[in-house]
Amino acid sequence: MIFSTEPVHIVLLSAFALMAVIQTWYYLGYYLKVFRVTYGDSLPDSELPPVTVIICARNEAANLVRFLPSVLEQDYPLFEVVVVNDCSEDETHELLEEMQQRYPRLRVSTIIKDPGFAHAKKLAMLIGIKAAKHDLLVFTDADCRPDSDRWLRSAAALYSDGVEIVLGYGGYMAEKSLLNSYIRYETMFIALQYSGMTLAGVPYMGVGRNLSYHRSFFFEKGGFGPHNHIMSGDDDLFVNRVSSPSNCRVMLSPDSFTRSVAPASVKEWARQKQRHFSTAKYYKTSDKLRLFLEPFSRVSYYALLTTLLIMLASWPIVAFIALARLIVRIIVIYKASRTFKEKEIWFFSLFFDILSPFVSTILYITTTRQGKKTKTWK
Repeated sequence: MIFSTEPVHIVLLSAFALMAVIQTWYYLGYYLKVFRVTYGDSLPDSELPPVTVIICARNEAANLVRFLPSVLEQDYPLFEVVVVNDCSEDETHELLEEMQQRYPRLRVSTIIKDPGFAHAKKLAMLIGIKAAKHDLLVFTDADCRPDSDRWLRSAAALYSDGVEIVLGYGGYMAEKSLLNSYIRYETMFIALQYSGMTLAGVPYMGVGRNLSYHRSFFFEKGGFGPHNHIMSGDDDLFVNRVSSPSNCRVMLSPDSFTRSVAPASVKEWARQKQRHFSTAKYYKTSDKLRLFLEPFSRVSYYALLTTLLIMLASWPIVAFIALARLIVRIIVIYKASRTFKEKEIWFFSLFFDILSPFVSTILYITTTRQGKKTKTWK
């Protein structure tokens, strides 16, 4: 039958239409807002506040050689870079001493290893924050480089009355592998989510590879507060707890992005994702519901689409709904790939769109079963 009136077909079709509506609501209600942002003009040097960049490094000598100069050579009038050498056992100490001779802006704080005490990245960050001379802080990682020497200008320009947190995009460097394409796609999609939701007035996370807030605001809110004992969450849990519709902004100009070295193996990437998933249960309930509904509706949408096509139940309606959702998705993802400078990965996006909720579910379940096995941040 072209148009079925059987009760089971009507129920399935109604559920399919509902899942498609929910999916479209995310794309048009949240993600589309990212492309309506205007970047504005950079502030003149006289109006730029002094900045402290904080980088926590553990056994990162090779990455510091490659990427730290791009941070130290930013086009910004007054800033310092504080590197927290967190119990490194490689050549990090010697390297930083040598770099301090060439870069007066570089300052180093060192944590000495205690065999009887394992600590989270939060301790290293807290030491860096306390060492900072300036109130405006910008965070990135040792394996990151800014896309532009105007990265700090992009962050500082967004601070106005009431703004305390600025969220940036931390992408990954491109390599020719399917795993790399998937990691970059997923990272872009997550950025599309938290950027769009922030612009819609419901900020819920940021990434430590590209994050900024005021030092005074951090201490005013009690630092890492109730999440201080958790190994991960130095970035997303802090933002989730203290952000509001009025105090949080996103930077989306091409100069504002950072790039990191992507995990080279599935095992390395899975371990990284499990660290991130370990913080999800501490999010606000409303955020957990929003983040659950999107992948749930996506999996349900594809399952119902497959079922209805196999049954050939009211297939013209099914095809119309599927085509409408596909067009919306292609337009948004295509624009996202341009906005976040990930132009070549949108081609794989349909396959990744189907794959990612299943992969995330598996990793989330394994993370939950592992409990508190992870004892260090590196």
